[in-house]
Amino acid sequence: MYIFKAAVVGAGTMGGEIAQVISFSGLPVVLKDIDEKMLERGMAKAREIYQRRVDKGKMSAGEMQAKMDLITPTLTYEGFEDVDIVIEAVPERMDIKKRVFQELDEVCPEQTIFASNTSALSISEMGAATKRPHKVVGMHFFNPASVMKLVEVIPGLDTSQETVDDVVMFAESLRKIPVVVQECPGFLVNRLLMPYLNEATKALEEGAATATEIDRAVVEWGMPMGPFTLMDMLGLDVCAHVGQYLYSEYGDRMEPARLFEKLVAAGRLGEKTGAGFYDHPGGESEVVYKMIKELQDSGAVRTGTKFSVERLMYPLINEAALCVQEHIASISDIDMAMVAGSGMTYGGERIGPLAIADKIGLDVVVAKLEELAKELGPRFLPSRPLKLRVRAGHLGVKTGKGFHEYA
Repeated sequence: MYIFKAAVVGAGTMGGEIAQVISFSGLPVVLKDIDEKMLERGMAKAREIYQRRVDKGKMSAGEMQAKMDLITPTLTYEGFEDVDIVIEAVPERMDIKKRVFQELDEVCPEQTIFASNTSALSISEMGAATKRPHKVVGMHFFNPASVMKLVEVIPGLDTSQETVDDVVMFAESLRKIPVVVQECPGFLVNRLLMPYLNEATKALEEGAATATEIDRAVVEWGMPMGPFTLMDMLGLDVCAHVGQYLYSEYGDRMEPARLFEKLVAAGRLGEKTGAGFYDHPGGESEVVYKMIKELQDSGAVRTGTKFSVERLMYPLINEAALCVQEHIASISDIDMAMVAGSGMTYGGERIGPLAIADKIGLDVVVAKLEELAKELGPRFLPSRPLKLRVRAGHLGVKTGKGFHEYA
């Protein structure tokens, strides 16, 4: 099915960004919200993205206006009677998403695809709330959608292959890189990032290193930004919400650091509130270190643990290996998704976690994970796909075969 017209429900930052991306491809898009101020904010976000292009000389003011004219703001479902795809970008609550899809069922043609921009929630559960579960699919854009190339396409249990193919083709028409990911809590990139972000926070609250030291070490290792800079950008409320959800689904290896709860309760949600792990502007915060001292003094967290970049990065590699075992995505797609979705590099090369493990040596990774498990607990226990390859002598680049094969 070719998509001639799209709609976005939810005009927050992501909704405005997604509407801009669609209009930039030349397609008309309806942008809906129930709040006039949110709708204005969503339109302002799209205009701001285009204005940056004008300021850089990449677009004329006339071309910008022509693109903006493709976006139709609305407080009702007027204009939804002939849309081919609707992308919901409403708050991350299942009850709200279900209600939106039930309302869309009543106003959209039966061939309309319903896509959810959720970063973690069940697509199958959303589909079950509609009269067209075969037409419901995850289409997870990464923030900021106008810049980030990756789109995770997530079929639910009842999603048809035709729907998946249509959404992959649609994502490509938006100049994005679609990766089909089997449904699991957190999908792919967020599932891999959460153990890494959580471990960084545990290292901080245990006094292993400062936020600045950890961020600097991770950037030197190869990530485009440190974990605390990233979390402050994403929003600590979002990180805490996703972290709690993954903990409820995956158990102890995803148990959230205690500091998240304290920061969110204090309203330190990151850049959007002017304070998170860091003060914005200002950097390191005495308020945060006071919270850490309270946690340590109460005995709620360990103290005296050691920091290493491997402590953060190897759980991410371990989770990627588990995704291979569970057939969440192909080995090459797992690596590509992390490069496109997080900007991951290693040794100056844009490669993903499984290729990085191959370069380091899978035996080295397994030995370090076992050492960390003894020091810090069973969340570091190496996964079966890692141990299996080591036992088979598939150690990575040095043996010509690991997760990938090498000439």
